[in-house]
Amino acid sequence: MTALPASLHDSFNIRDNPTPEFIQAVRDRFPVEREVDELLTRKMQNRSGPPYRRITLDELRATLTRMLTDLGVGNFVITEPGWFTGGVSKIQMGFTLEWDDPAQGRRKERLVLRMDPSEGSNTTSRPREYELLEAFQGIIPVPAVYWLDPDGRWFPQPALIYAFAPGVTKSPTTQTGQVSGLGTNFGPDLRAKLAPQFMAHLAAIHHFDFSARSFATMDMPQAGTTQAALWQLNRARRIWEEDRGEDFPLMDVAANWLESNAPPLDHASIVHGDFRSGNFLFDEDTGQISAWLDWERAHIGDRHRDLAWMTQSTMGHYSEDGKTYFVCGLIPLDEFFEEYTRASGLSVDPDRLAWYRILNCYQIIASTVATANRVARLGKSHQDPLLIRVKGMAPTVERELSLCLKERL
Repeated sequence: MTALPASLHDSFNIRDNPTPEFIQAVRDRFPVEREVDELLTRKMQNRSGPPYRRITLDELRATLTRMLTDLGVGNFVITEPGWFTGGVSKIQMGFTLEWDDPAQGRRKERLVLRMDPSEGSNTTSRPREYELLEAFQGIIPVPAVYWLDPDGRWFPQPALIYAFAPGVTKSPTTQTGQVSGLGTNFGPDLRAKLAPQFMAHLAAIHHFDFSARSFATMDMPQAGTTQAALWQLNRARRIWEEDRGEDFPLMDVAANWLESNAPPLDHASIVHGDFRSGNFLFDEDTGQISAWLDWERAHIGDRHRDLAWMTQSTMGHYSEDGKTYFVCGLIPLDEFFEEYTRASGLSVDPDRLAWYRILNCYQIIASTVATANRVARLGKSHQDPLLIRVKGMAPTVERELSLCLKERL
């Protein structure tokens, strides 16, 4: 693999104002899926532009009006616009829309507008999110999708409009000590209701037959090769190289080990990419999961990516006596893999799991130490204080990465 020119590799300031030469050198060094390449390239091309400017509800409403008018939506009325909390890396507005639907007649729905900021902590694809929400209708609970602005034709950035899903991410009586639902303690009653659904939905995603579908935004890795693993590794390495503000030898050691030990793909699955507590909604009274959200990191690849992600220490918590670790606050770790195999019919390979656990640690460090820090420093997001806070995860993940590498080196 060709290294970056020394003049580019050693200059941290160039990442604030990347040159075409720098952008192309990183692209050449770390090949990824086509959609991911386009997203990351656009991110770097736009980086030297102005910082994030707060957009008002009135502005979003006016832009939404233009979009629906241009798309020929009949006799529509927009009411009750309001900001939605949640979604660390995206801007979200709720609104009620009444319109003439050619298939169903007059309709009135509560909808959500989901849009990128100038630059987020995660550079992801709204068209890919749209495709996956559409694909999983009727398979697992997901909100219905309505309209898409894939290139920011109408909105300041690419945007997606989908149905509002009722529910909560946690009960008011439960606790979470981290951001975005990480480490949520649901308590024994909710845990008993949610865990079986959690496992069944995960199995349905990984066992989903997409052979008859054609995804415009996702490339298909070749089974029996390391292509799937290397696409995900190169994505993380490219983000680190584009966003880092310092040298970090541990990241170099990890990247070299990951490249040398990339596992071949045995079975291609849809990988959610962020399957965990905080990313599903449920009804407090019944404990029924009503929607799975945040498909922005999804891809076709190795199921072990999801399995390793949700079993990392930061995603769950220990029981009150400190003896039992609950995966995403829901199921004991020693039961998780057994139940997964039973529900999905798919095996769990400890070596693949270990590889993806190391990759996930690498990715989290890249997102927190590099991306979140740079985005906040450049004022590119609407959630700068929160982005700074997530950097506090880094020491824990760095220790986990170090321990995982020691077991393998």
